[in-house]
This record gives sequence, C-alpha cells and structure tokens, in this order.
Amino acid sequence: MIKILLIDSNHPILHETMKRAGFECDLFWDKPADELIKMIPNYDAFVIRSKFKITKEIIDSAKNLKCIGRAGAGMENIDVVYAESKGIKCVHAPEGNRDAVAEHIIGMLLMLFNNLKQADAEVRQGIWKRHENRGIEIGGKTIGLIGYGNMGAAFAQRLQGFGCKILVFDKYKKGFGNEYVKEASLQDIFIESDVLSLHVPLTDETKYLVNAEFINSFKKNIYIINSSRGKCLNTADLTESMRSNKVLGACLDVLEYEAVSFENIDFKNLPEPFQFLIKSDKVVLSPHIAGWTHESNYKISKILAEKMIEVLKK
Repeated sequence: MIKILLIDSNHPILHETMKRAGFECDLFWDKPADELIKMIPNYDAFVIRSKFKITKEIIDSAKNLKCIGRAGAGMENIDVVYAESKGIKCVHAPEGNRDAVAEHIIGMLLMLFNNLKQADAEVRQGIWKRHENRGIEIGGKTIGLIGYGNMGAAFAQRLQGFGCKILVFDKYKKGFGNEYVKEASLQDIFIESDVLSLHVPLTDETKYLVNAEFINSFKKNIYIINSSRGKCLNTADLTESMRSNKVLGACLDVLEYEAVSFENIDFKNLPEPFQFLIKSDKVVLSPHIAGWTHESNYKISKILAEKMIEVLKK
C-alpha cells in the first residue's frame, strides 16, 4: 500500500480523499522535525505546507519517494529541481486559493484608496471628518501586474468591473491578452502604472525584485500591493520611497520579516522600516492571510489530493 506522510495540518478532505483512493495516510502534524526526518524513508509521498523544508539531503534519504505535495501555491521550501531530477513529482494547488487572494487584495486596495482604516478608527472615537477622508477611485487608474499565473489572472479578472486599465508583464508567459488585459513590457509598466501589484514566486530572480532602483523607474508616483512573498519587496527601500512620496501607499499581506512557516513574526526585534509601516496611515497590513479563507482551505486540500492521486496511481 502507498504510504503518505502528512507533515503539516490541512483540511480533513485531503486525507479522507486519499484514503478513499486506497492510500495509507499518517497524520503526524505535531511531530518535531528531527522525528519526521527519521520516518521519511518509510513513505512514498509527503504533504507539506510551509514550515518543513524539503532539501537535497531529505530527498536522498527518502528512497521510496514518488511525490511531494505542497498545500498552497509557493514551492520555495522544496528543492524542486533536484526532486524532479530524481523522478519525484512535485505538485501544488494554487487553483485552490487564487480566488481568496484576488478578493483579499481588492479589499485592501479599496480600504487604502478610501481611507477606511483611518475613517473607521476616527468614527469609533466620535470624530467625524468627511473632507479629510475623501477617497480616490480605482476607475480610470492603470494597474500594472508583474506575473500572470493563477493569482495574477484572478486579480485581473476582478479588476475588470472597475473601469481601470490593466497592464501585465510576465517574463515567462505570452498570448494571454484579451479585451480587458493588455500584455505589456516592463517599460510599459514603468511608464503607465498608477498601482503595481506583485504576483510572482520567490526565487533567486525575484528576491528583492522591487527595490529603490525598480521603484524609481516608474514615471508616476505609485501605490504598491504585495501578496506574493515578503522578500520580493525590499522593505527599507519601500519606506524610503514612501518618505519621499514616490510611493503613495502600500497594501502588504506579506512581509520579509515573517518566519519561514509564515505563522509568526518576531515583534521584539523588528527593524525600523517595519516600525514605519505600522505607524503609517498610508499602509494596509494583514498577516499573510490573503489566500487563507475557509473556502480556500477546503479547495487547496481537495485539489492537492486529486493531483497527488493522479501521480501516485500511474
């Protein structure tokens, strides 16, 4: 019988679906890493989220390994190239949380543009400022997206009803333009965008992709949205750009200071740039939850189970 090691917690539909397919599933969510490493040679497949890193050494020790399933979108905690060189299939489930991410960052952008965080806090204190909290509209703006995978495409689809211009640069994808979305060069993004939104994985190529030089390449003063990975954006450069008004505001669901597991942040040792962000009324923050709805929890697990079954049944 094929044995599956579930290293991280997931919706029950994942292991229930795999059990119905005839697989043996061991749910060892609470075991420490050193114990899990000793058990790895006994399994044909792993299911992980973000806290456990699948390195070359772990892959070499997993003699029966045929498949690694990542519950979510990012694959940066798996040495995918090495795994697939050994015939191990790596699968993930970005289809499961793309809708959640798109809706979340639409909400963040509306909150930022309409001063909702500040206005809500003031009204709760009996302060009634209408002129000072006058907002701006998405309609008529140019939204520049970097990356057009599952998340970027879902965000673009939801922007279509706002009457904005949508430009997309994707280095690795072509032929996706339509009546609403225009394929663009990076230079087009720099010249035309009012808002920049990142939809890229974290790789050596995208680490600190958005830095001072990148930001200063924009013709206009801009707003920045990051719901991809924290280290795709240099926080110190972002805050300096906000001080100079080159960046007018930011929506950040992810931060470069997050723990590897995304489950916590060390608030006692946060650097000055983060202190700036938490004090700024021009910043909307959330704790890496854009893709973390109740619905996406189910969808990610169901989709991942189906993909892994397809691989393991061959």
